[in-house]
Amino acid sequence: MGWIERIPPDELKRNNEMTDAFIYDHVRTPRGKGRASGALHSITPVELASTALRSIRDRNDLDTAQVDDVMLGCVAPVGEQGADIARTAVINSEYAESTAGAQVNRFCASGLEAVNIAAGQIMSGQSDMAIGGGVESMSRVPMGSDGGAWPTDPAVAFRSYFVPQGISADLVATKYGFSRDDVDSYAVESQKRAQQSWDEGRFDSAVVPVIDMNGTTVLDRDEHMRPETDMQSLASLEPSFISAGEQFGFNSVAIQRYPELEKIEHVHHAGNSSGIVDGASAVLLGTLDIGEKLGLKPRARIRSYASIGSEPTIMLTGPSLAAEKALKRAGMSKDDIDLWELNEAFAAVVLRFMQALDIDHDQINVCGGAIAMGHPLGATGAMILGTVLDELERTGKGTALATLCVGGGMGTATIIERL
Repeated sequence: MGWIERIPPDELKRNNEMTDAFIYDHVRTPRGKGRASGALHSITPVELASTALRSIRDRNDLDTAQVDDVMLGCVAPVGEQGADIARTAVINSEYAESTAGAQVNRFCASGLEAVNIAAGQIMSGQSDMAIGGGVESMSRVPMGSDGGAWPTDPAVAFRSYFVPQGISADLVATKYGFSRDDVDSYAVESQKRAQQSWDEGRFDSAVVPVIDMNGTTVLDRDEHMRPETDMQSLASLEPSFISAGEQFGFNSVAIQRYPELEKIEHVHHAGNSSGIVDGASAVLLGTLDIGEKLGLKPRARIRSYASIGSEPTIMLTGPSLAAEKALKRAGMSKDDIDLWELNEAFAAVVLRFMQALDIDHDQINVCGGAIAMGHPLGATGAMILGTVLDELERTGKGTALATLCVGGGMGTATIIERL
């Protein structure tokens, strides 16, 4: 305790005061279908990330020597996405040599976690300006390319009652009483909202086109949407996870963990689950002082953020827990939040979140979500944070909470306040 005793009380108090972290801007690429025929398949992951970094630099006339660090989420950091893609993208984007970069992996919440880490650097006084975002080229580096002990090591899987995420989604629906009509109805509404948002230009300020080396625009609009989707077309789709559940025994594993259930009802399919897509995102954060120095106007303040673990077999119920943790840290209640944004990994995830926190559908995912537009794993968290900020500005509302479910049983959430 001697070193504390030598610091004057006023200075000790000042050193413990947190600095506010402000959001100055955000961008994202359009989301391309995550397969070989998708528009962005010809674009490398580092070029996707560089598109976002160059755009946020150029539209803010940013002196990149002022950017201390770039944190990018990436869920399959192997092959073309390996070797710290954040630092590679910084170099490729011709940022200042002094700008560092690090890759972040919290599965589906990686992009939001990257923003939170950048915000934490600023709030702790260790950085003045940082970028958080993410990138995932699912057409070039398929989901699961990085392997991992949890799904592949029998000893680890047995101990934790491992089941694939699709089984977890159907487990959520079964346990909390969501029918096939419930999840399909939610999916139809996601498509309608996404189409309306594009038609009304709600994404215009955030989406930056992807341009190839010849200067040709490769993609300037989300490619995955199916606005013609209706209940009849979804009813023709077979559930996606029956085989994994019945033939490979994962239904039995889930019921061993949740013996109160007689069977797993399989209700999810490609039409009510998040789409596999390519994309990248970036959020520019900094202190008030650095913004004034660079002539930038802050758009929002980070009120709080939180991550939390949850039961790993059901896996996808962490968002409500993370939201409650972030609200508690901010000294807020759910009634203080004007808009909610939850990644649409599966329809039942959002339905359970609304059920758990008693949230009206008119308040959440008002611009559509990943069921319609897709989920580029490492980039989505920063994308949805930017979307809800834009919507706060469009509607004149004040506060928003963005959150995602996370593989392995986790949740991550961030609360922002519009300025």
